Amino acid sequence: MRAIIVYLTLLVFTPLLGLVVVLAAIGGVEDRPGGVYDWATRVWMKLLIRAAGVRIVVHGTERLTEGPRVYASNHVSWFDVFVLANVIPRYKFVAKAELLRIPIFGPAARAVGTIPIERENRKAAFSAYAEAARRIRAGTSVIVFPEGTRGYDYTLRPLKKGPFVLAIAAQVPIVPVVVHGTIAVQRRGSWRMNAGTVNVHFLEPLSTTGLNYGDRDRLSNEVWRRMSDALHDIYGVDDGSASKHSAAVG
Repeated sequence: MRAIIVYLTLLVFTPLLGLVVVLAAIGGVEDRPGGVYDWATRVWMKLLIRAAGVRIVVHGTERLTEGPRVYASNHVSWFDVFVLANVIPRYKFVAKAELLRIPIFGPAARAVGTIPIERENRKAAFSAYAEAARRIRAGTSVIVFPEGTRGYDYTLRPLKKGPFVLAIAAQVPIVPVVVHGTIAVQRRGSWRMNAGTVNVHFLEPLSTTGLNYGDRDRLSNEVWRRMSDALHDIYGVDDGSASKHSAAVG
């Protein structure tokens, strides 16, 4: 029953709010804080969270600021996206390009400023990260999932290099984020959904001031360590292998 409510919410409000932002983009409406693109995205995300019966508990709210940041989160469920969109101030998502080819959703996502990444085309991917860096320097935070795709459990997997190149290029802090509880809401590969509580932990930011491209692996390793330690210390999640992660990003 819960899934039916969520899918009906998607069916009704995705075309409606999508049309609003697409028409705004066609009409040349400026993307500004609190404007139509921010409003439509936040309304859509809040409706989905309410339809799913999800309660969000935020930890480390002092690390949420109005200034631009790169928020790097673990990823185990589609609801990670909806949850983070409900709690982070003004933001854009970096998402795999194939999602933006979905009818209705894709044009709307582009209109609100979602940045597509061609994962199989390294040159195109880094070009997209350069565009994301430009937007960050203009004052917009970006949410990334550096594991690259959703996992089946909370054990943290190796992180891709791109998001850390992005943070360094933008010269803004990168905030490690741990989301826990979304597997119980909707597990990867399942259409079923359940009400539940999701915890979001904003960890200590890492400065990128003065870093360059050669520092990307060191930055990635430190973000991975902080996220993995938090999952292990708070929830008892297997912390995997730090050496394996280092080898994967080296």
